[in-house]
Amino acid sequence: MKKRKIISILLLIIGTALSLAFLLKIDFPQGIEPYFKREYYNQFGPLAISIELIITSYYLFKGHNKTNFTLSLFGFTALLDPIFNQIGLFNSLVPLYGTIILSICAILCLWIAFKNTFKLKPLSSWAAILSVILGVFIELFFNYL
Repeated sequence: MKKRKIISILLLIIGTALSLAFLLKIDFPQGIEPYFKREYYNQFGPLAISIELIITSYYLFKGHNKTNFTLSLFGFTALLDPIFNQIGLFNSLVPLYGTIILSICAILCLWIAFKNTFKLKPLSSWAAILSVILGVFIELFFNYL
């Protein structure tokens, strides 16, 4: 239990720091017209991933039943961003430092979720597939659609 809380606090600190960094990079335009353009909403993709990390760390701290699902959802979302960027589906707005940090956190989260390290509710096959599908949807929503 102590390890679980330490890991969750570390993830929470990382998620909060990245959220602040990504929030400061968002350009809030003047006037109404730019708010209806796709470029404005694309800026929120990195922030959405870091907020996912914050929610995941909170669930991990509490030991919630859906912890492994949120861990896998964050893990797949964070890893799909650089993968889609590399295959040329879109240009990711996550800076390099954010990609590296989020990828390391994502690998850790996926490992915790699939190994059920903290003996929480195990991740079912359907939940794992759903987390991949939702991760793809989140990435495409903020970067492509």
